[in-house]
Amino acid sequence: MSEAEAAPHVAVVIVNYRTPDLAAGCVRSLLAERAALPTLQVVVVDGGSGDDSAERLAAALAAPELVDWVSLLALPINGGFGWANNQAMLRLLQQQRPPDFIHLLNPDTEIEPGAIVRLATHLRQHPRCGAVGSLLLDPDGSTAGSAFRFPSIGREFVRGSATPALGRVLGIAPTMVEDPSVEPDWVTGASVMFRADALRDAGLFDDGFFLYFEEVELMWRLRRAGWSVAFEPRSRVVHVGGAATGVHIAKVQRRPAYWFNSRRRMFVRTQGRAAAAAAAMAWMAGRMLWKVRAGLGFARGRPTAAPETADHLQRSLRARPEDHRPAVAQWTDTPGTPPAWMDDAA
Repeated sequence: MSEAEAAPHVAVVIVNYRTPDLAAGCVRSLLAERAALPTLQVVVVDGGSGDDSAERLAAALAAPELVDWVSLLALPINGGFGWANNQAMLRLLQQQRPPDFIHLLNPDTEIEPGAIVRLATHLRQHPRCGAVGSLLLDPDGSTAGSAFRFPSIGREFVRGSATPALGRVLGIAPTMVEDPSVEPDWVTGASVMFRADALRDAGLFDDGFFLYFEEVELMWRLRRAGWSVAFEPRSRVVHVGGAATGVHIAKVQRRPAYWFNSRRRMFVRTQGRAAAAAAAMAWMAGRMLWKVRAGLGFARGRPTAAPETADHLQRSLRARPEDHRPAVAQWTDTPGTPPAWMDDAA
């Protein structure tokens, strides 16, 4: 058996939205991985940027060292993160020799050498693992959030209170998983590798989401179907958070409406509409507790996304009809169908 036949077939999908220079730099960071994975292919998706991104990417990807294994898929609309990734994954899974593994990578990332190989190795060594994520690093080298537990009513209460010690007192495990020996519920979509068979089994992204929480819902389905989710800290990826969307969700002063719509849909699709409303109320109760502590002088600073209470009251307490309608893409679907959220917004 040749080296190319022995190596797993890995495809990397990078979705660009108005960051063509970052996306091109991300692709170039994959050159070393190509030597270790001879069948590596990359699909750069322009998610309907509406500027000159597609043209600039086409020029950058025409470089002799890239042209044989990197392709560009220019989409006519901005259908959101999950939909854009689905368009590439559908084509990959339906090609004559589909990949064994599909690695989703944000355009505002640069991998450290061996990052993709280590994810593929983990999947090869763990046949029931459906998805494995990388360790994300901030540009200064500090670690960023990479692996997590599923959102819950209790965790929303602690998040609203901005008091992590409260979670320890109440016995509520934190959202972030930092111990690599603990299996996470989900890992960030900024750098995650999926097993193709797991996607065929559980489905691709639900394109009722525009942006945020779509990977949470997908990994909920993976786990429900009997696949595990893992975190591989030796796969290291530098991430400039928010560059692709213009929203650094951990630092923004007010989250966009679609963040709340996606959060509500995620709770409804995974835990039901009662849990969605209860989680919002728990967050608001936690925020009231923070305000009491702040009034007594026991809280420092001011939590980010300060108007979140008003936004929860408007968007989180009552499920909408579209939240109940599944829109999970199946690997046999015809590419190009517009995302479900656009029908719902019409």
